[in-house]
Amino acid sequence: MSSTAKKSSRKSTKAKAAPQMTVVETNPATEPSNLTNAALVARRDAAVPRGVASAAPVYAKYAENAELWDVEGNRYIDFVGGIGVLNTGHRHPKVVEAAKAQEDHYTHTSFQVVPYGPYIDLAEKLNSLAPGDAPKKTLLVTTGAEAVENAVKIARAATGRPGVIAFTGGYHGRTLLTLGMTGKVTPYKKDVGPFPSDVFRAPFPSQRDGITVQDALTGLKNLFLTDAQPERIAAIIIEPVLGEGGYTPVPFEMLKELRAICDQHGILLISDEVQAGFGRTGTWFAIEHSGVVPDLITVAKSMAGGYPLAGVIGRADVMDAMAPGGLGGTYGGNPVACAAALAAIEAIENEGLLARSTAMGETLKARFAEIGARAAPYRFWDIRGLGAMVAVEFVTDFDSAQPDADLTKRVIAHALQRGLLLLSCGMHGNAVRVMVPLTASDAILDEGLAIFEAAVAAAVAEEQR
Repeated sequence: MSSTAKKSSRKSTKAKAAPQMTVVETNPATEPSNLTNAALVARRDAAVPRGVASAAPVYAKYAENAELWDVEGNRYIDFVGGIGVLNTGHRHPKVVEAAKAQEDHYTHTSFQVVPYGPYIDLAEKLNSLAPGDAPKKTLLVTTGAEAVENAVKIARAATGRPGVIAFTGGYHGRTLLTLGMTGKVTPYKKDVGPFPSDVFRAPFPSQRDGITVQDALTGLKNLFLTDAQPERIAAIIIEPVLGEGGYTPVPFEMLKELRAICDQHGILLISDEVQAGFGRTGTWFAIEHSGVVPDLITVAKSMAGGYPLAGVIGRADVMDAMAPGGLGGTYGGNPVACAAALAAIEAIENEGLLARSTAMGETLKARFAEIGARAAPYRFWDIRGLGAMVAVEFVTDFDSAQPDADLTKRVIAHALQRGLLLLSCGMHGNAVRVMVPLTASDAILDEGLAIFEAAVAAAVAEEQR
């Protein structure tokens, strides 16, 4: 049990910009609209497969930094950030400016046909940011799952081995290979097997399940004895902080032992930083907190400030294992997305967002502890995370520590009614995670936390009716 755990109006308008000459600029959030959320829900139900779920039945019209307005003019504070994509906020001015400037030159040629400078510029920047002294190279693709697939492909080519080991609770994507590595059935793996062979699962340290680091390492070693011959394992892949699995940081001791095990058996270590990277934990990459240097890093989400872009950063000798033509993709490293990524990285550097993440995380943990004590005694079983990658886990009571997914759903629903966007996570669906943009002001953060407390109080009160 974590030690910390023990302890508005929805309609909004923004002022119009000052007139310039005879032209008056208006904020899109306040412009009239004949669209409604209900009408769009009905159209969506008729046109989009039900498997594409949406957490909130509201439709975006305009967003800026950590605020979003729907088509009916309702304002929301965004603690989700497009699922960890917007560390630099909605429509960061420098990101938008860079993307528009690139669009004036060209939007696509395919790097595999006519290459271009922004791809190289970004690759050089990522190589310089990644931990470790060895020379590095970067492959750019489009999605996080594509990055993970390519990392495995590169690892297999570099080692001449087929096997991959992932961990319970890990999330690595929704393509067939990445689903094989993802350690959660519902909703991701339900009814879509069989999955690729030579993918093995090791236990993840879990306070809830009484699995210590030593237990997890013993489980991995037993896996070597029973199913996964180490000489046939190409890579071990792990999220330094579980994403969908509950925002649980990997103990540093575990990461150091994994590095030693990989070195012992000639296995490559892949750090999946798709959600934890680019400042969310207070460092460029979450694994940096441990001092461990991985062989390969997968990146996406907040790298490009909202534009679809992903990549694999790795040791140059490993990255060069594939023959020419073996890597790439039609849209991989799109020039507009590359320009946006360079601007987003510059914003993180120039605006001190790594330090901001650390400070924001301290604020979130302290405030969540206070809110739990006031609004829901003995229901916040754990408050955890690194930097501003923070989650609160709800239980029915501290004695049983029974996961309370129902309370979690009610908190999220009440928050939405009051103008706060939240998202759940965890193997039992009983944790609320925070992915608020690192550019959010203290005032917006305070407002969001006040709404969160009101939502928690309302959700708990429902149980007493």
